Amino acid sequence: MPLVVWPAALAMWGPGDQSTKHAHHAMHLVLCRRGTLAVRAQGMKATEHAAAALVGPDVPHALDARGREVLLLFIEPESHDGARLQASLEGPVRLFDEPQRDALLASLPDTGPIPHDAVGPWMEATLESLSGTPEPPRRVHPRVRKLLRHLRSEPAPEDTSLEALSQVAGLSPGRLMHAFTESLGVPLRPYLLWLRLQRAAGAIAAGRTLGEAAHAAGFSDAAHLTRTFRRMFGTTPSSLQRRSQFVQAKARPGAAS
Repeated sequence: MPLVVWPAALAMWGPGDQSTKHAHHAMHLVLCRRGTLAVRAQGMKATEHAAAALVGPDVPHALDARGREVLLLFIEPESHDGARLQASLEGPVRLFDEPQRDALLASLPDTGPIPHDAVGPWMEATLESLSGTPEPPRRVHPRVRKLLRHLRSEPAPEDTSLEALSQVAGLSPGRLMHAFTESLGVPLRPYLLWLRLQRAAGAIAAGRTLGEAAHAAGFSDAAHLTRTFRRMFGTTPSSLQRRSQFVQAKARPGAAS
C-alpha cells in the first residue's frame, strides 16, 4: 500500500474496542455493523448509546465498541470533505440510530468480511450523504500555504523549530504564529503534532513497523509515538498495526493549501 501523506481519508474496520478519553484534529465517524456503542463526549451530560457517531475535530470523547464489528472513518477537517462534514454538525457530536446506520452501510455486506475494494466506493458515498453546505472557506495566507507545502513534503522536514519554519515562510516568528492560527483555526504547534501523527498512521497503514513509522513522522522512537498516539487517539498504534490489512488510506482533494 502506498504511503498517503496529505490530505487523507483513513478508513479502518474490524473488531471494536474501548478508548480512553482523548481528542484529535480529525473528523471521526464510527459505525457499528450491528448493535450500538457507548459514546461519551464534550457537551453530553451522560454516556449515550448509538449505532454510529460523527465526532467533530478536537472534541474530547471516549468510545466503547467492545464486542462489536465497526467501521471507522477519519477525515482531515481542512479538506473539502472535512468542511462539508463539519457543516452537517449541530453540536460537537452527531449520533445516528440503527435505521440511519443501516442506510449508511447499505452498500456493504450485512455480516462477514468486508471486501477491500468495496471500502473506497463506500467511503465516497458516505462522505457525500453526510455532507452539509459549508461556510465560505478561510482565506489562507500565501506564506502559510508555502509552509504547508513544505510540511507535507516527503520525506518529512527534519527541522520544525519555529525559527526554521519562519525562514521557510518568510515571516517573523510572531507573525507566522498569528497568520497560521488565523488561516487554519488551530495554532501551529498542535497542528504540527497532528500532521506527524497522521504521517505515522499513514506509514502504519502502509505496512511499516512502529519504529519505521516513528522515524518517518519525526518521533524519537516507537515508545514516543505510542505515548503520543494514546493521548491523541485513546489507543495505541499497535491496534492500528494489527488492523493494517483492514485499513484503506486515500488522498482526497481540496485541502487548504
